[in-house]
Amino acid sequence: MNRIPIPIWLIFFSLFLLLRTTTSVEDEVKNSLLNFLAKLSNNSSQLGSLSSWSFSSDPCKDHWPGVVCDSKNTVVRKLYLNSSKLDGELDVGFLCGVAPLAASLGVVHLEYNSINGGISTEILSCKQLTHFHVTQNKLSGSLPASLVMLNNMKQLDISNNRFSGSLPDFSRISGLQVFLAENNQLGGEIPVFDFSNLKLFNVSNNNLTGRIPDVHGHFTASSFLGNPYLCGDPLPIECPPSQADTLSEKSKGSSKSPVTMFVGYIVLGLAGIALFIFMLCKRSKRKDKVNTLPKKVVAVDDEDDSLYKSSFGASMESTVAGLSKSGISADQSALVSSSVLVVLTSPEVNGLKFEDLLRAPAEMLGRGKSGCLYKVLLDNNKNVVVKRIKDWPISSHEFKQRMQRLDKVKHPNVLPALAFYSSKQEKLLVYEFQQNGNLFKFLHGTNMDYAFDWATRLEVAANIAEALAFMHQELKDDKITHGNLKSSNILLNKNMEPCISEYGLMRVQNSPDNSLLAKVSHSKSSNAIFKDDVYGFGVILLELLTGNLVQHNGIDLTDWVQSVVREEWTVEVFDKALLSECASVERLVSLLQVAIQCVNRSPEARPSMNQVAAMINTIKDEDERSAVSFEP
Repeated sequence: MNRIPIPIWLIFFSLFLLLRTTTSVEDEVKNSLLNFLAKLSNNSSQLGSLSSWSFSSDPCKDHWPGVVCDSKNTVVRKLYLNSSKLDGELDVGFLCGVAPLAASLGVVHLEYNSINGGISTEILSCKQLTHFHVTQNKLSGSLPASLVMLNNMKQLDISNNRFSGSLPDFSRISGLQVFLAENNQLGGEIPVFDFSNLKLFNVSNNNLTGRIPDVHGHFTASSFLGNPYLCGDPLPIECPPSQADTLSEKSKGSSKSPVTMFVGYIVLGLAGIALFIFMLCKRSKRKDKVNTLPKKVVAVDDEDDSLYKSSFGASMESTVAGLSKSGISADQSALVSSSVLVVLTSPEVNGLKFEDLLRAPAEMLGRGKSGCLYKVLLDNNKNVVVKRIKDWPISSHEFKQRMQRLDKVKHPNVLPALAFYSSKQEKLLVYEFQQNGNLFKFLHGTNMDYAFDWATRLEVAANIAEALAFMHQELKDDKITHGNLKSSNILLNKNMEPCISEYGLMRVQNSPDNSLLAKVSHSKSSNAIFKDDVYGFGVILLELLTGNLVQHNGIDLTDWVQSVVREEWTVEVFDKALLSECASVERLVSLLQVAIQCVNRSPEARPSMNQVAAMINTIKDEDERSAVSFEP
């Protein structure tokens, strides 16, 4: 059989078409990214490092800033355009309307910009999307129902925008781990999420209505506050019975016979008597327990003012003269009844009274310059911590206003007060107990059960910085700072995420005290008042980087670090544990430079916490991109 020869020109023409097709796909992705950025930036030419995006270069091989590709540099995996001063419009069609890009893109970070517009239904085509973060923008409109079709989605953060409409049924995304939608204008009812799988969840400060689905104890009221028409657990607002429930109850009631009702009354009466006897026995046992409870006092050290260092019972002896550890005498009952404990919006301590605190079993955990802390066991077997502050020169009225103002400012990395009490001599604050302790113990203690590696330390630094930046921004008109920021005041919640405790409990003073900030010059300007917090945060960064105490070998940590840096022995300052795990020296140095800016002697020369958070997020993004580039 004779073969028909193939003309040479046909072979070259086929190769040309193949090459052209391959190039057109690459050009399509590149062109789509450029159009996406142009829309986000309003075609601005002032894009900083993003100005290097160009059609004449390759997103992967030429490493476009903010673009992370696979290990072979052939497809785009992630986009990091957060904190890029973008003020244009979001058009996901440029990402999800191009098949090759939609098939590879998994992570999109656009947070901390001023982007407007909304999320279009075209996002459905980005099937591989796992992380979509757009917090702190100006996005609006309804959320498309197509969002729930993204089955691979793990983290969705749409918080701090202007979204309206109802929430789609996100229960269809079984693997969703983070859903943050606070501070929007969303309405309607909350769909039934898989709350057991969620690690972070917040829909506070919206216009949501109806009964809260059963969260199975995974989330507290703070995730739902600021929705005046929400009801049900974990909020302290009971839901009114529905018409169906009322009709059902009436139907059941009408079917009862007189004999059944009579038996029911007898059973109810017996149950009441049994409950009364049980409560008497329980109160007697509790008094005995308080009488025999050992008081453990931690010696005063660098963490004397941390939230978790004390108990409560005996401390109120100075407030209620002659108060015994076993309870309140009859002579003091009138005084106690007039003592008002203000319970903030929290179901954990709903109905808690001042007298309940005094009688509850308590354990002192520690004592510091500004007061003591106590661990208290409530009747519902929940542990809380009570912070006692003595001789704070602020009136009860001012203190109440301050605490109510702080209660309105919510951030997941700032521990809110559950209740407070104020008298002329003393102030008390009730907080939720955090059993994982504080950052000081993990950095300088003997707890080795949790690996505090470089990635974890960087994540902690970023979360604290963002939380402080948020608080400073929200409270700038009130001029409420933390005032005593240090590693012992950074608690670790059940998910090992940092929580800033005791925010706003600084002493009012006209001159520097003997604390860590004594060397810092004070200014009366509204901006400079927050610079003490920046200094305290800088010291925490130095602790994270060096692993050393604030007083290192009898020398102040900031002085020691700066002396080593001046001698150009910079690597010597870093914790050997970080160097042994081959953490990037370049990024260690970058974070060290941020810390040194924060602890500048001149408050005016220190950056704001917004600037600090942006710098740390940049380092974090670089670290994540570097880690991705080494993936097999």
